[in-house]
Amino acid sequence: MYQLLAEAATLDRAKPLGVTIVMPCLNETISLPHCIANAHDALRLIEDRFGLAGEIVIADNGSTDGSQALAESLGARVIAVPRRGYGAALIGGCRAAYGDYILMGDCDGSYNFTEGVAMIGKLIEGHDLCMGSRFDGGIAPGAMPWKNRHIGNPALTGVLNLFFRSGINDAHCGLRAISRDAFAQLGLSGEGMEFASEMVIKASLKKMRVAQVPATLSVDLRDRAPHLRPWRDGWRHLRYLLMLSPTWVFGVPGVTAVLLAAIIFGVAGAYATGLVAGTPFFGVSWCVIAAFLATSGHFCLLMGTAMHLHGVRSGYRRLRPSIARLGQIVTLETMLVAGLALIAVALFTLGLVGMQWTKGGFEALKDPLPLIGGAALGAIGLQTAFGAFVLAIIAGNDNRLAPAAEAAGG
Repeated sequence: MYQLLAEAATLDRAKPLGVTIVMPCLNETISLPHCIANAHDALRLIEDRFGLAGEIVIADNGSTDGSQALAESLGARVIAVPRRGYGAALIGGCRAAYGDYILMGDCDGSYNFTEGVAMIGKLIEGHDLCMGSRFDGGIAPGAMPWKNRHIGNPALTGVLNLFFRSGINDAHCGLRAISRDAFAQLGLSGEGMEFASEMVIKASLKKMRVAQVPATLSVDLRDRAPHLRPWRDGWRHLRYLLMLSPTWVFGVPGVTAVLLAAIIFGVAGAYATGLVAGTPFFGVSWCVIAAFLATSGHFCLLMGTAMHLHGVRSGYRRLRPSIARLGQIVTLETMLVAGLALIAVALFTLGLVGMQWTKGGFEALKDPLPLIGGAALGAIGLQTAFGAFVLAIIAGNDNRLAPAAEAAGG
């Protein structure tokens, strides 16, 4: 019977199928019989409840223990995925799916695929992605290491919610369901365990409808250590969160630095021009720090804008309305003019300082504030001019740096 199912699953993609259950596999002969039998149970429940036919896809990542032949004998369709990694295997399996809805879960016996029936129901209701929550469903003793359960997972999920407001309390649950259309729209690329975060992040950025249902986690059936490496994979998750959040990586530090620089320069300038009497609160040393903050903050804001536009152009981020409005007037040419104007002001200021220095017999400047301010302006001008070309390259070698709001899905 299972062989007939396997042959049926290889028919032309035009055959209507409602659901594909995808499992990544790397040497899983011990757990495969249980997982595939459990997946068949889930498909029967899905057909009874929703009238949808289904298939099982094993995304094999280079097994050497005969997992491929075993999976086919149990009624699954095997897809070879040469690129190694948890995410690479799932991406390969999902791309090969025939079903309109994809239910995915680990191939180690730790998840119960029948709990995915409710997830398929959420997709049928109109959600794009449905996550499982092990914290809502329950974690069996010994199924998850203490540091993962109480430190790693809550911390990474907390950062993810802070950065992207996903509203999910278990962003790394391996049991999840997504519509095939939504999967195609996300353009997922994470090859390792960071794939789990990437899916939630990009779904949140694209304002997709995301649901969550309880899921249980059991002790896996393997007789070896899991492929997960907590510190390595934890860092891979964290760096992915940072790379997909230009607001927190560049925007917040940039705005903070520029504001601090403005305060220091403003107070120092007030004392230097006599607007405020008394002993200066900020001296020369603080002005040097302010120049560093101003140039660094400006650079951060340029990089944040570049990364935001890269995300928009890549299709996983919506264009911010404020950037869309600025995009109507901020072009390569206007940024070049602004950068050159700042450089001109800086050169004029430095010229005046040079004249003062010459008249004073080349003695040390009594008030180096104009020199510091001029140097900072020159650096910011150069960054603006060069940054204009960076933004233009990201824009596809176009002088219009920000795409139109309607073209970007904003």
